[in-house]
Amino acid sequence: MYEINGWEVVIGIETHMEVLSQSKLFSGASADYKPGTRPNSQVSFFDAALPGTLPTPNWFCVQQAIRMGLGINAKINNESIFARKLYFYPDNPSGYQISQTIPLVGEGYLDIHDDHGNMKRVGIQQIHIEQDAGKLLHDKNPIKSFVDLNRLGVELMEIVSKPDIRSPAEAANYLRELQAIARTVGASNGNMEEGSMRADINVSVRKIGSSSFGTRCEIKNMTSFKFIQAAIEYEARRQIKAYESGEEVIQETRRYSSATGETSSLRPKESAPLFPDPDLLPLIVTDEQIQAIRASLPELPSARKARFIKEYGLRESDSALLIEKPEISNWFEEAVAGKSSRTKPVANWMISELFAHPDHNIKPADLGELVDMIADNTINGKIAKDVFARMLAGEGTPLEIVEKHNLKQTTDMGAIEAIIDEVIAANPDQVAQYKAGKTGVIGWLVGQVMKQSGGRTNPGIVNQTMAKKLA
Repeated sequence: MYEINGWEVVIGIETHMEVLSQSKLFSGASADYKPGTRPNSQVSFFDAALPGTLPTPNWFCVQQAIRMGLGINAKINNESIFARKLYFYPDNPSGYQISQTIPLVGEGYLDIHDDHGNMKRVGIQQIHIEQDAGKLLHDKNPIKSFVDLNRLGVELMEIVSKPDIRSPAEAANYLRELQAIARTVGASNGNMEEGSMRADINVSVRKIGSSSFGTRCEIKNMTSFKFIQAAIEYEARRQIKAYESGEEVIQETRRYSSATGETSSLRPKESAPLFPDPDLLPLIVTDEQIQAIRASLPELPSARKARFIKEYGLRESDSALLIEKPEISNWFEEAVAGKSSRTKPVANWMISELFAHPDHNIKPADLGELVDMIADNTINGKIAKDVFARMLAGEGTPLEIVEKHNLKQTTDMGAIEAIIDEVIAANPDQVAQYKAGKTGVIGWLVGQVMKQSGGRTNPGIVNQTMAKKLA
């Protein structure tokens, strides 16, 4: 159990994810507002709140939220209700945000790892869909602020967890699992660094053994797993210190500063009134539509990770890295190509080498070929590193590179033994040390053979042959 001086941390998370779609939730304006897009160039009359314009629900956006709901084992409600949340701010000209009172997605759950690596279940209360706001720009003019409405109206899924999370690490594990599911089902890219996935973290503390909840504070708009964990740690300790000093913890919204590692008060906790949207009928989704969407879902991350462990014999930690994005999982399976001898070496090469080069152009089949060439002693591990670097540089397939640069291992035992004999004759002091019991010196002698052969001999064979000759 994670505890701080006899106190338990209670965490609930509201996660906002931007949905991947071509157009916005209630208008036909483009939902692609990538950096460099001209401000206010992707705004419909409805987005701009011109009188007489009406919202038109985007069925594709609805489907995306249903896919996410099915990915978290949730109940999809056949009827949900849109509502208006009063919201007076320049980034939303209508003066309200369209959200939901009865959500599209009901209760669900995620199974995650706790601090000790054991599985635990985190309940999810609901997913409701709503509009994102526009963007305010304060750094373009010393005395003016500007509004860009390109983002306004892009669909958000707000995923509300139950207060079942009990540590900073569990919070990060929960969010990583949500992110992996969203990417796998194609509902969102989940890129926290771009703001398309952000989390509001509700934190409270209570004495261990207590069943009542303490006063919670909400830390807004967190977009980093590392900072989320740091913010929870700081906020929990702040609240504990207040209670132990006889002070009151006020329910409020707070911000986190990565520069200071501290949270600070932003505003009192407030709730905007919601009332049914008169321009939108209840959203009806049939069981047949839900089943059709369910049938289209790919293998979910948890199932794929379990299969990688069972079918490929991979470690849990390696499997977790390989299922973070579907394109990584697919790349891995293409490189393995059904050959059991490739699974662990391909995983090791991907995690230790390839992940450091996210923009590489190496094909899965080429990494599979490189692994095979090591396995059949065409090249050794040291040469493979050189070949891999040349693959990154775009020089061709492993076989093309090896043949072009004459990198194949020497298999002529006569030639190998001649080099070994030469090294033994040239280094009588090291040979004497070996025979005197300092057997570790054989590594140095093998290194001399590898150096003279240009690295094109199998170090295992050299080691065995050297040991026989020195015996």
